[in-house]
Amino acid sequence: MSSAGWYAVLLALVAAQRLLEVHLTRRNLRWARARGGVEAGRGHFPAMAALHTAFLLACLAEVLLLDRPFLPALGWSMVAVLVLTQAVRVWCIRTLGPRWSARVVVVPGLPLVQGGPYRWLRHPNYVVVAVELLALPLVHTAWLTAVVFSAADAVLLLRYRIPAEEAALRAAARAPGAPPAAA
Repeated sequence: MSSAGWYAVLLALVAAQRLLEVHLTRRNLRWARARGGVEAGRGHFPAMAALHTAFLLACLAEVLLLDRPFLPALGWSMVAVLVLTQAVRVWCIRTLGPRWSARVVVVPGLPLVQGGPYRWLRHPNYVVVAVELLALPLVHTAWLTAVVFSAADAVLLLRYRIPAEEAALRAAARAPGAPPAAA
């Protein structure tokens, strides 16, 4: 199999992981809603979902259409970075437990999670996504995809997603009966 074929397999594995995250999101949304969870930032979510789907397609398209080579030193180092990002992603999901979701959902009255990677970073999963948006295309030198989608995701995160999440967390902290740790 060619390097592009192996790259397609890697992209398929990432897509399968995303489908598992969709399933986990649905399950955790049911859990959160049963406890009064409130979703914020619904308006930007379709754009984020479309961007991340297009990203996977663009990775492969750039490699195939622009005949991007596999450069072993770059490619294998980016695979190592991807393995590390996946470990941190799993750490984030396990730390949040049923509170993890691809959507912004806050259950009023629950304290802010401050363990695991959240001990050091306010939004560690967003850092994982940012690194992944650079590393996954660079596995097979799809630098154009890395630049374009990293920039687009940064705009969505900084302009819409993080402000929506922060506003939701502030609102939950102000809710009657909210514990002091949620502030």
